Amino acid sequence: MAVSYMDFTSPNVQFWYDVNKNTTFKKDNQNFINTLGIEQLNTLGNVSLLDIYLSRSNVVEPHIHQNATELVYCISGAALVSLINPFTKKLLNIPITPGQVANIPQGWLHYEMATVDNTHLLAIFDAPVPEFIGMSDMLRLTPPGVLAHTYCLNEQMVQQTLAPITDTTVIGPPANCQPMPMSREQQQQQQQPQQQQYPYPQPFGYIPQHNPTFFF
Repeated sequence: MAVSYMDFTSPNVQFWYDVNKNTTFKKDNQNFINTLGIEQLNTLGNVSLLDIYLSRSNVVEPHIHQNATELVYCISGAALVSLINPFTKKLLNIPITPGQVANIPQGWLHYEMATVDNTHLLAIFDAPVPEFIGMSDMLRLTPPGVLAHTYCLNEQMVQQTLAPITDTTVIGPPANCQPMPMSREQQQQQQQPQQQQYPYPQPFGYIPQHNPTFFF
């Protein structure tokens, strides 16, 4: 919908913008996000977009958009769009390839993972500026004592586990990711033969990985 109060005779009216000039997050040259909203193009109505570039196994972290529905369109590559349905209490995993879309209703927790290199996604919102709350902020800003008390967890272990999260992640794993070494008990459990389980079907671009380097 057009902005009814816009003075379209004004010399400041904008009809064109280069989205490449507004990179709002950059992990590296293969993983970054460009943004277009009403602050960049003042004739926009209730629409905005994120221009997302990802390499294989990189994830737009779990997050919500509290003010907008999101339509994710795959331009190139392939991705897995995952969302939690708050009514059925189930996790939905939607693989998309070029020309396919996945829709996330307003306020639903979701994330996107590239399953191949050179993945390019376009996220379209029905709001002039897409608001964002990342899971990294929820985890790092909620006191470990509150998490431990609420969910009956060991506070020291919660604090130790979440200590590396010091900023909003946006695209993970972080560039400086150094997973904590496993304890002897965890190493012994890993050595025991067991069937590998994943929270979604055929991860990593549908290529079986016997020793995956990323854990979700």
